[in-house]
Order: sequence, then C-alpha cells, then structure tokens
Amino acid sequence: MKKTALYVAGLLGVLSLAVACENDDTDFSNYTLVGTSSADEDADDDTVGTDTIYIRYSNGGATITDDANGYVSHSGADVTVSDTASLRGMVLVLSGSASDGSLLVYRSKKYTIVLNGLSLTNADGSAINNQCSKSLYVECADGTVNTLADGVTYAPQDYDQKGTLFSEGQVYFTGTGQLTVTANGKNAIASDDFVTIEDGAIVRCNVKSTGSNGIKVNDGMFVNGGRLTIDVASDGGRGIRNDARTVITGGTVSITTTGDCLIENVDGVADTTSAACIKCDSIFTMSGGTVTLNSTGDGGKGIRCNENIEVSGGTLTVTTTGDNDEGKPKALKSDTGIIISGGYLKASVEKSWACDNGTDSEDPADHLTIVGTPMYTPVIEKRIVEVEFWK
Repeated sequence: MKKTALYVAGLLGVLSLAVACENDDTDFSNYTLVGTSSADEDADDDTVGTDTIYIRYSNGGATITDDANGYVSHSGADVTVSDTASLRGMVLVLSGSASDGSLLVYRSKKYTIVLNGLSLTNADGSAINNQCSKSLYVECADGTVNTLADGVTYAPQDYDQKGTLFSEGQVYFTGTGQLTVTANGKNAIASDDFVTIEDGAIVRCNVKSTGSNGIKVNDGMFVNGGRLTIDVASDGGRGIRNDARTVITGGTVSITTTGDCLIENVDGVADTTSAACIKCDSIFTMSGGTVTLNSTGDGGKGIRCNENIEVSGGTLTVTTTGDNDEGKPKALKSDTGIIISGGYLKASVEKSWACDNGTDSEDPADHLTIVGTPMYTPVIEKRIVEVEFWK
C-alpha cells in the first residue's frame, strides 16, 4: 500500500466561497478533506481546478447552483451527475429533504460529496449511487445531521445498486457531522472496493428486518477513528460483511445483531447463515480503539473470520446470548487462529464456545494463543475469555 496526497484540489476555492456567504447551506468554514489513509491506492491526483456544485433537494424537485458546465440533470428529485471526461476536481454539496429522490453519479475521477443537512429517501433504490470506480469522499459538514434511506423493493436498473449508499469505488467517511443510513431493502452502505472510517466521522447504520447488512465491502474495511454504530435486525444479517480484511486502528465501533439464522433451501438442501457482527473472509486485526459487539439471535456470532483474528491493542468486548437451535453461537470464530498480544479482550457466550479457532480440543486454552505477558492471569474458560495487557 502506498500513501497518496490528500485530495485537496479546490479547497481554497471552497473556503473563499464560505467567507463571502452567510447562508447556512453554503457555509463551509469548517470544510476539510481528510479522507486519504494508508489504504488509499487511488493515485488519481492530476486534477486541474475544482467544480463545486450545490444541490438542494425538495419533495418533487431539486435546485442546482453553480453547475457552469451542465453536468447535472434531474427528473423531479432524482438527480444525475455525469462528468466522465473532465480533468477537474468535483465537490457536490447536498442539502434539503426529499422523500422520493436520489443521486446517481457517473465520473472518471475521484470526487467529494459534502452532506450539509441532507435527508434523502429513494423509495425504489439507492439514495446515493456512485458509479465511479475511483475514490469517493463522503464528508458530513460540521454540526449537521444527515439521513439516507432506501426502499424495501428496488426497481430494476442497468447499473448496480447494492445498498442505500452504494459505490463502485473506495469510500472514505470524513467530517464531524452525523450520518444515519437506513437499509430497508438491501445493505445500508455497500462498496465494490473498500470503506474507510476516518477520525471524527460519525456514521450509524440501521438495518431493518427486510434489509441485509450494515456495511458490505469487497476489498476491505478500515476504521482509523471516528464513531461507527451498526444495528442489524435481519435474519442472517451482518454488521460488517467483508470479502477481504478488516483493520481497526482507532475510533469507537458498536455493532448489534438481533436476527436469527437465515435458512434457505438450495437444490433441496437447507443452507443456514448465522447473523454476525463482523464477518470477513480474510484476516481481522485490531491495534487500537474500542469495539463492542453484541449478537442476540439464534446462532449469532461476534466475529466470524476465515483467517486469523489478531488483537494487539485497544478494547474488544464481544457478547453472544443467542440459542443454538439452528446455529452455534460464538463470540470469536476463526478458521486459522485467535491471537491476543495486547489490549483488552473479553469474549463471552451463553451457549457453545466463546473462542473457536477450529481445533477439536476440549481444552479452552487450545482455542486461542496469548503472546506476551498479560496484566493478570487470563480467564480462559469455554464460555468466557478475559485477557488484559498493560497499555
């Protein structure tokens, strides 16, 4: 991985607009773009100047300001931005409210969406759909409260729409305002690349019983700071569903799942999927921050990982209280290893094993590996594990 320069093209231009404007909708005295992290592989920094476009939603319509190049069109409150050839940077500033509206963006360069007091629901699809494969920075303006929601049923389209906020490319959440994303039909947040929560960001995902997952990513989940809260009520739903690695280096993460196992018949064979706070197909690593996971449904799991679960710092508390009628509840489940070398871990389960690393041993101590010397003698039992290291 290589660090790239912060995407700050046009920042001075936006700030100068803020100084001259007293309207709350365009006051960006606290405007910053801090989204780039060590995970960013998008080296697309050859932009020349920046276009800042303001989109204010209302029921039945949208008001577009400062779109000198005619990139934006809309039908009612369904807004489309198409800019696939320009070398200029782009900042889209969204505000207002619409109960049946959306934003669809086609672009070839990385860009920023600033949420400046936005309430947007799309009754038949994604509220925000980014069809750009480069980085998208989603910044919540300081002091603002922003909400996004999808519909229970999505209308067929000729482009992907995998959640309330969907992106073909990387997504970085920045800023100090609040964002709540509700999933009624699919995922709350979905990316075909990776998602990063940066320091200061406040993101909440609410997944209804008819929805799917809180955050669904293909190429990685990174939490570097901020506050991430996910509540999932769907059967078989996951707070974070990740096809790659999950990396926690800071911030506060709280995930709760209340759904039971999802049972589907595939070619006459029952396929059971347990709910899980975090499910990743690669490694889970935690070196800082605070993570609290609670799973209350039948067979629910705290962390379900195909590779190692490694904790070297921070505070990780995992509790599963569900029954084991259809699935086996686990606090930590890894196919290869659970390795604790720092920080604090408490894993507890009412039924089955607190920690399961794939071994057949009946000795709880064989179900995890402790590296180094904890502060006190660890509690290692079948249904509870507690380990704490010096900070």
